[in-house]
Amino acid sequence: MRNLVSRSVVFAVASLVFASAVSAQQATAVSERDVIKRVDEYMKAAVEHERFSGSILIAKDGKPIVSKGYGMANVEFDAPNTPQTVFRLASVTKQFTAAAIMMLQERGKLSVNDPVCKHLAECPTAWQPITVRHLMTMTSGLPNLSGRDLGPLSGLPVPWEQWFTAIKAKPLVEVPGETFRYNNNGYTVLGLIIERLSGKTYGEFLKENIFAPLGMSRSGYEDPARIIKNRATGYRYLPGEPIANVPYAEMIRLYAAGGVYSTSEDLLKWDQALYTEKLLTRMSIDEMATPFREMFHGKGYGYGLWSSQQNGRTEIAHGGNLAGFITYLARFPNEKVTIIVLSNNGRGSSLKISRVLSSIVFGANYEIPKARRTVDIPLATLEKYVGEYDAKFPPTKYSITIENGKLTFNEAGFLKAELFAESDTDFYLKAADIQLKFIKDVSGTVTGFTVFQGDSTLYEVVDVMRVK
Repeated sequence: MRNLVSRSVVFAVASLVFASAVSAQQATAVSERDVIKRVDEYMKAAVEHERFSGSILIAKDGKPIVSKGYGMANVEFDAPNTPQTVFRLASVTKQFTAAAIMMLQERGKLSVNDPVCKHLAECPTAWQPITVRHLMTMTSGLPNLSGRDLGPLSGLPVPWEQWFTAIKAKPLVEVPGETFRYNNNGYTVLGLIIERLSGKTYGEFLKENIFAPLGMSRSGYEDPARIIKNRATGYRYLPGEPIANVPYAEMIRLYAAGGVYSTSEDLLKWDQALYTEKLLTRMSIDEMATPFREMFHGKGYGYGLWSSQQNGRTEIAHGGNLAGFITYLARFPNEKVTIIVLSNNGRGSSLKISRVLSSIVFGANYEIPKARRTVDIPLATLEKYVGEYDAKFPPTKYSITIENGKLTFNEAGFLKAELFAESDTDFYLKAADIQLKFIKDVSGTVTGFTVFQGDSTLYEVVDVMRVK
């Protein structure tokens, strides 16, 4: 599911999103008392100015330092979020799918080097070069699917045969193994393989092999028809707007790519299991976390996990964004620190919050949110920004226009949105947690802009160049 702008263009740079700075001592350790105090101060501001709603957990050596809910799990029933609230995990699901594949490999059912077609009899000829590893690392070259590709629906949820027929009919977009391209469909296919080789449904396999052994009693495979106690509702809630339910999104067919639900407390159990060999051998766990291809410079993707450097430390993480839920699970394995942020505000900022929480724990600098202030910019200045712009990675086209005297932002294929000025170069959208900073050369000519978005799950910074 995509926001007003592309899900493939999601970014977070705290230094340009917040406004009042808080300097923390550059230290390798901060006392738990100070962590609790600073987190409380920061989260109060995040709730007030950014409408954060959800649950956070910070743990060291498997022991929670902070575990707290904010806002409402269900507004209509005045049910608050707590550490026991159940959230849709969206793409955080992918690490469970990857773990399931590694279990099947350890049991001799498959190899990640196997051709996908070995395990799917209905595999099209074009898929012959694709391996299980390519699906895991998002280098399969599989295309994305739109509602238009599926054609007239024979019912909801979309029948597997209809989905599979649609994706088989589309050509590959890249040579398998060469290029990283974030793609849910590869993980959907992995779910099919898990079911074929295990004789279990995807949800049954996870329950029997991961959730039950770890005591993750509040985790499972999403089923909108089933009663799940303490399940949060997904909302859209921006400053200055009333809270609203998000539109229906079919969760079932995203099952192995985004269909798991859990709580912050259960996710800590999963995190701690990865320090042991209770579920998988150390070799398999390390292989999952090892980047296969770069997503962009400094950030690589392994099996359902990405790796980067944050505050001078290795972070192994994954985020998710779907149907009113934005999630982020970060592990700092060398320091045994865990950061979990689960939000049921579909315009929230889970990665941005995770970044700040880790900065608090590690004694790095961070900033406190405050209300945005809009300033008036002369029309002559706004006109200098009008034009066509391209981002090379990810490849995206943008148009900046003026309509009725207002600057507007548009990504190809999506609705236009008004840009509001904070300065003569800094602008933001009210329709999502997105900010733009226009870039000028020494002569004052606009050469491009940088985009930042609070619900980052993939790309933290994208520089966009003006088309000459």
